[in-house]
Amino acid sequence: MTDPTGEPSRVLKLGLPAGSLQVATAELFRKAGYKVSFGERSYYPAIDDPEIQCTLLRAQEMPRYVQDGLLDCGLTGHDWVLENEARVVELTELVFSKVSRRPVRWVLAVPEDSPIRGPKDLEGKRIATEVVSITRRWLDSHGVKANVEFSWGATEVKPPRLADAIVEVTETGSSLRANNLRIVEELMQSTPRFIANPAALDNPFKKRKMEDLVMMLKGAMAAEGKVGLMMNVPRARLEAVLRVLPALQTPTISSLSDPDWVDVNTILAENQVRDLVPPLRQAGARGIVEYPINKIIE
Repeated sequence: MTDPTGEPSRVLKLGLPAGSLQVATAELFRKAGYKVSFGERSYYPAIDDPEIQCTLLRAQEMPRYVQDGLLDCGLTGHDWVLENEARVVELTELVFSKVSRRPVRWVLAVPEDSPIRGPKDLEGKRIATEVVSITRRWLDSHGVKANVEFSWGATEVKPPRLADAIVEVTETGSSLRANNLRIVEELMQSTPRFIANPAALDNPFKKRKMEDLVMMLKGAMAAEGKVGLMMNVPRARLEAVLRVLPALQTPTISSLSDPDWVDVNTILAENQVRDLVPPLRQAGARGIVEYPINKIIE
């Protein structure tokens, strides 16, 4: 049985983002339990799930291919969904990036000595950007007419000779500052999304496959920066030990073969452990073990 593209209907066609998010995506999938292998020159990564077929694409193109059904689903930025005005379903937000877990920002930037201080100053000016549609809609919302042209790259070096201003993506702003540019205004923030073709969601197999994949990816993200901590505690010292643990945590308490002792197991932020272990031991905990966590499924 095949889908409209001629592919087997029991294979999920998944698009993975090439470029800056490629390594982070592979690591997220690894933590979620999927091994993705990228060939040196191949645009079809291997994955250890025979029911998934991967294609490596630029995030900018992903929404269009998912919308048209050439892919069932994929990972891309919310910004590229808006830029392409793509008719896709955003199943979930996946807040990860190459630098931080902060959203990326699309900002209007100009040379440090530019007289441009706000949207109204852009009237009749030339703006270079990769997000032409987003920029034009933003200008329209301010009642401003400007010449917006597509930038094929190296956008930061275009002002002031080739453009009066740029709309560029940034996480930290360091690249803009390095090119003597200042941010005038933020147009939008964006985070990665798992998007799906609406027709693919009508296929019971593909819908379940996507839902399972999203669950595992979200579980891997929920575990980021978290570790497990288990310890043996005398029953007489249990309350004292629980007072040391973070108030928002709900530890699991299990009986041991010795009725006078219990096992306490909890999950907490990794950076809390070094501050908690000494007072836990002073409170009576013994056999304290820290262990890694790959997934937390709600």
